[in-house]
Order: sequence, then structure tokens, then C-alpha cells
Amino acid sequence: MGLFRQILRVHVSEVGKGLECARVPLDDAVYRDFVGGVGLGAYLLWRYAPAGVDPLAPEAPLIIALAPLLGTPLTTTAKLAVVCKSPLTSRISDGLSSSRFALAAKRLGVDAIVITGAAAELSILHLDEELGRCRLEPCRALAGASPAEVGAALPGCHVAAIGRAGENRVRFASIANDGRHAGRGGAGAVLGAKRIKAITVRGRAQPALADPQAVRERARDLAARSLGAATDKYRRLGTVANVETFDRLRILPARNFQAVSIGRRKAKRLAPEGLKAAAGHVREGCAGCTIGCDHRFGGTRLEYESLFALGPLCAVDEPQRVLAAAAACDRLGLDTISAGGTLAFAMECCERGLLPWPLAFGDDLVPWLERIAARDDLGDRLAEGSRRLAAEVGQGSERFACQVKGLELPGYEPRTMQTTALGLAVAARGADHNRSGAYQADLRPGVDRFAAELEATPLRVIETEDHAALLDSLILCKFLRGAIARPWEESAELLAMTAGLDLDAAALRATCARITGLRHLFNRREGWTIAEDTLPERFFAEPLDGGEVVDRELLRAMVGRYYRERGYTAEGLLDDAALGRLGLRSLAPRLPPAAAADP
Repeated sequence: MGLFRQILRVHVSEVGKGLECARVPLDDAVYRDFVGGVGLGAYLLWRYAPAGVDPLAPEAPLIIALAPLLGTPLTTTAKLAVVCKSPLTSRISDGLSSSRFALAAKRLGVDAIVITGAAAELSILHLDEELGRCRLEPCRALAGASPAEVGAALPGCHVAAIGRAGENRVRFASIANDGRHAGRGGAGAVLGAKRIKAITVRGRAQPALADPQAVRERARDLAARSLGAATDKYRRLGTVANVETFDRLRILPARNFQAVSIGRRKAKRLAPEGLKAAAGHVREGCAGCTIGCDHRFGGTRLEYESLFALGPLCAVDEPQRVLAAAAACDRLGLDTISAGGTLAFAMECCERGLLPWPLAFGDDLVPWLERIAARDDLGDRLAEGSRRLAAEVGQGSERFACQVKGLELPGYEPRTMQTTALGLAVAARGADHNRSGAYQADLRPGVDRFAAELEATPLRVIETEDHAALLDSLILCKFLRGAIARPWEESAELLAMTAGLDLDAAALRATCARITGLRHLFNRREGWTIAEDTLPERFFAEPLDGGEVVDRELLRAMVGRYYRERGYTAEGLLDDAALGRLGLRSLAPRLPPAAAADP
């Protein structure tokens, strides 16, 4: 659908009419430098978030960033990015979500929505292409409602909503739209702090495509390519099929990363066939997607990360219990990885006698998820996430709180995936697989995933980070594996035919390095030091049963090498020369001097 070259600024207030809306134009240079999606979102967060702002303060912005390909017939492009300063990590957070809400948001006639302020009471924010029709509607009756219930109460509307967890500012609350969640980092808590239960969007605007015929032809070609062998697994089985493969490869974390396998029998029980037998199966797809990787078991959508976090990580191996926990996260509006990671940490604390709670590995998670969302009693402490809970518990528990920068680890074992270990350590969002893709590098033919290399491993992480920034800014689904043979060249062509942006492959690579640089620069402004770019002590000091461990000194050296290869200082700072090379000098304020830090 191309670009509108403007954004919508929305300020919610407790006084007066309660709502101020304005369109703000953006220069083409912004789109050439940051494209859309997470790139544009990072730029807008830098521009509109006051330095040092509390993520839950009224002045902290919540940004819904759209993309040039959104609304076109190109497959897998019905996506948006939700960007904010994370209340869980105090660092940048950006979550992607596929939905018809994204398509409707584009029809507002803008490329992003920036929301600041806070309402006087729990409200629905109705946004319209005609600014005079934008309004706040109090919705006390919807307090505690699930996102699905909110959608049902607003027939005919495209809705993004929070559940009870967002209302109660759980630090890993999600925002749901069309049953899909922008989950990691706690964007739902940011919206809840603004007392906004839901956002609706309505409009008819459509920007002109630079070359409509070329877009139509490419859409047909890309749709055909999307049905190749590389995406067959996603169509037939979904990502839950990873559980058996990862168990066999010894990269499946279990019992709070104390083990790396759950055994073949349990893995088969949680694999697609086991889930089908236990609960039935329906295959669906995201809006405008030809792949159709959305697999629902017993009516509950389940992907590998949710399965890992609510299953093996917490030693839950009964399919019905895993599905019930995933359904509860959907209903309450909770990020599944952080919910499972925090509970698994608490389970180990209880097992070690560090917490006197009635919680053990293998327990039913649903009552505890309910407690978290309500911030009820012990749930209030779990709602803070594993890093804050570990700081409270003390007694050495920090060494097995499996998080980086406050974000709980995804379902990949760093001790048997050494490129992933570095990718998790340096990722701007925290322990993150989606913004680095380093796990893909570990699984490539010819890569020894058990042995990191000082020179090669940082380069692989940089390559996967920049490629992820490309896809997440366009926005294209990462499951288009094998469908795009020349990602940089073809992406440049897509931007030219949709938005008329004149970028060749080399310029687009520079753009993605700039996006990665700005995300890191935002963290630096908000207090980051290189001491954060490490892993929990468990991965250095506790070998797996095969003797695998992360070498502390090698990881430290690779972190420094990673930054030098990016053109930063070895301490991860962007000096004036680096800012100039990345084209960020005009954006960078005077940053505080770096604190002395030793990872």
C-alpha cells in the first residue's frame, strides 16, 4: 500500500475533552533511513520518549508502527510493530503481530500511531481517519475482560486490546489483536498504565503504489514461492514440531534450563500428533498469508515458544495442561515466554527451599497465571518478572534467573548453541531470538554449534541481526524461508515498487545497520552498560551432562569483538565517527559518560 508520509499523534488526558489528535508529516529521509515497522518505531521512540522516562509514566509513548508493504497483496505483510520502552527491562521493546487490525490501522492514512498521556478512567480509544471523530469512551463494564471478550463487545470494529494483566500493569503483559499478541517486553502494561483497555481503528485511506502492476506480479510470484519445501513444515505441523527435533538435538531447555531434554516419550506427547490426539486440530492462517502456519489444538493457538515455556521449562508434559496454560495467557493477556520463565525460576527457588510457596515443577500453571494477572498475593511478586523476583529472593538465586536485561530466555539452550549464546547476550531487546536469528546460524550446515569462534561468531550474529531488522522493518514474516533467494536485492525492489524508495542492496544494508545502531543507542541513553551483555551464571558454571558450557572469557571477548565489527568501541559505545558512519549524528543527544563496567 506504500506510504502516507505522516503519523498520528494522540495525547490522552484526564482533563478537558480527554483527547488531542494531530497528523505530523515525516520527510522521505526518515523512511529511507528507517523504512517502517521496528525501524520507524525505533526512530519515533527516540524522538518522542523523554530520556530516562518511567515506562509506565503518562509521557512514555506507545507506538504502533506500520510498514510500506502493509495492505498490498504481497503475502505475510499484514503485520504491525508495537514499540515502547519496556517496563520489564527499561530498554527498547518491539513486538510484531499479524492481524486485520494492522490492515485497518493503515487505512487511517498514517504510517504510525504515537500515543502518550493517560485517561481518567479505563477507556476505549476510538481512532478515525477523520480526526474529529476520534474519541475516548469509558468502559468500566469491560474491566477484567479478555481481549476476545472486548472484541465481541465491539462488533464491526477492528480491535487491539489488553487483558486483566495489562490493566494491572504486569510487566510482561501483552497487547492482542485478532488473537495474535505483541507480547515480549510488556507493551500491554504500558497501554494499561494509560488506562486504555482497547484501541479501535476506522478509515478508508489508501496511498498510491509506486508501481501497482509490478506489485501484483511480484505478489503472484512470491505467493507461489511461499509454498515451497522450506515452508512445508509450517503448513503441515507448525512450529510445535520443533519440540521433538530440539529434544533430539539437546537444545530443548527443561526445568528452568537445568536440563536439555525431556526424553523421547514426553516429547512425542507434546509434538503435533500428541496434541492432536489430546485435543483435536484446526489449521488457520494470518490475514493475507499463503503459508497458513497457525495451528490450533482444542481451539488454542500454540507455537513452539509457548509450548516450551509452559511445558518443558516448567516440567509440564501433559498436553491438556499446556494448552490450558496457553489459553489462560491468551485470555489474561500475558507473554507466554516470560510467564513460563518466571514461574520456572520460582519453581526452582521453591525446590531449593529459597521460597516457602506451594509451587513445584509440573504443577498446574493456570491458577498461578490467574494470580499473576490479578497481582494477587504471591502473583504480585511474580508479575515483576524473574530478574526483580531474584533480586528480592537473593541467596544466590540470581545465578539461575534465566534472563538477559530482564527479559526471560526463549527456547534455545545457549550451552549447545554457541552463536545463540552471543546473540542473546548482545540483543537490544534482551534475551531474544527474533531480533537476532542467531539460532538459525547455529543450525546451518557447516556451523559447529558447540564451539564459538572469536572471529566468525560475532560476524554471524551481526549478519542475522541485520537480516532480522530488514524483515521486521518491511514487515515480512520470517517464515518465508526459502522464498526469497536474494533478500537485500529483492527487498530493495519491493520498497521501490510499493513506496517509491530508491535504495539499492548496499544502501538497504546500511539502513539496517542504522536501525540496529539506533536501538542500541536508545538503550545507551536509558542507562545500558556493557555489563548487561552477558548470560546468567548458570550457563558458565553448570555444565550439561555432556560437559557443554559457555566459556565466560570467550563470550566476553566475543561481545567486544561484536561491537568492534559493528564499528563501535569495544565497550559498545558509538563514538562520533560511528554516529557519522551510521547517519545518526543528528539524532544523538549528549549522552552521559559510560560507567565503568566489567561483564
